[in-house]
Amino acid sequence: MIAAGADLKIYVATRPIDFRCGHDGLAAKVQEMLRLDPFSGSAFVFRSKRADRIKILIWDRTGLVLVHKRREGCKFFGQRSRTE
Repeated sequence: MIAAGADLKIYVATRPIDFRCGHDGLAAKVQEMLRLDPFSGSAFVFRSKRADRIKILIWDRTGLVLVHKRREGCKFFGQRSRTE
């Protein structure tokens, strides 16, 4: 279970990533691109190029958790879809 407490740090990558990356690929990106520890308990948010999908990587003290969310008809991060 991921418990979001007051001390949870959330990092959002500003550039889109290759969405074929899984747990290990995203952990490597956290280390290489962000220069942070993927096992720190912080949440790392990545977006797709079209901004209609995000992946969240977090260490829950037992393993890496990867959450994948796809939005239909709208975008993440305040970007408008082409239908608006």
